Amino acid sequence: MEKMKTAVVGCGKISDIFFQNMINRFEILEVVSCCATKVEHAKEKAEKYGIRPATFEEILADASIELIVNLTPPEAHYDIIKRALLAGKHVYTEKAMTSTLEEAKELMEIADEKGLYLASAPDTFLGSSIQTVKKLVESGAIGTITGCHASINRDIDKLYPIFRFLTQRGAGIGMDLGIYYLTALCSIMGPVTDVCGMTRTVRPVRTIHPENNPEEEVTIEIHNENQMTGTIRFVSGAMGTMNFNGNSIFPEQPQLILYGTEGIIYMSNANDFGGTVKLQKENTKESDIQTVPVNHGFSSDSRGVGAADLAWSVRKGIPCRASKEMAYHVMEILKGIEKSMELRQFVEINSTFALPTLLPEGFTEESKEEGALN
Repeated sequence: MEKMKTAVVGCGKISDIFFQNMINRFEILEVVSCCATKVEHAKEKAEKYGIRPATFEEILADASIELIVNLTPPEAHYDIIKRALLAGKHVYTEKAMTSTLEEAKELMEIADEKGLYLASAPDTFLGSSIQTVKKLVESGAIGTITGCHASINRDIDKLYPIFRFLTQRGAGIGMDLGIYYLTALCSIMGPVTDVCGMTRTVRPVRTIHPENNPEEEVTIEIHNENQMTGTIRFVSGAMGTMNFNGNSIFPEQPQLILYGTEGIIYMSNANDFGGTVKLQKENTKESDIQTVPVNHGFSSDSRGVGAADLAWSVRKGIPCRASKEMAYHVMEILKGIEKSMELRQFVEINSTFALPTLLPEGFTEESKEEGALN
């Protein structure tokens, strides 16, 4: 199968794992170039990974490059993705797709008009843990799902000095962290019909010590929420609760639980690809809760598998799993919770998406079979 020439836009902290995976693990991708706002960052990554540094304009003008992997902060996504689509490139982007639903909808329309693929992180739902859960659910292991719960905590004060984009629009606790949990749930349970919830920004003006100068004090303003709670209802009728709290402590204590008529599934951190899956049946003692064997690949950090799946899907002419429609739907849920807080009422979710297909069971990271993900 023909490799897809790929360029990376954005060479920050997250880029190394993408470069490593896309170059060494996914044969469908041929990473040839990179660019960044800070030219020295692009030159550094280009030298490290044996590719060429370029400007964004040079990447757009290169007809041989079919796919752009966008790793920039959320506020930059709209302009970069739009220009890439208009230049005839497929795009895989870091989450969230954009800062606003209006921008995301416009990008989806451009992609459809041009017959291009647009996919979005998170792709952790393609990891071994969530794929194992998806297989369990589809096999009827817990009967009909009636409810779910997702929660995660962190001390965001420790992150603001390192990841300054977390203060920007589109990078609040919902879009930056909760999005993993909602994507996991939606990839298993399908679309949501309506939501309600609350958000708040705790201490919107804070003093931090920059990572590279701990003696200095800098005042920052936070332009998003750092705490979010919500209730969601799925098309199936199942209902769920969520609690994303950035004003707590480390280490993170993730909870991701599915409640069914015949059992309960306990999942791992949705921000990870691997992890333990546990199954509890009726009248089971806590000590006898079953640990389910994980029969799917991608247990280690596999960021970039969504881009590889996009490339395989293009070559085969089938829908990709980390679809723009599911990404938009999850965005609409998170924005709906914000709107619910503003209006003090339930908010209807208007978008929908096709449930992504299960990855082949037994596929591992070491597999070199072309098109193995499809």
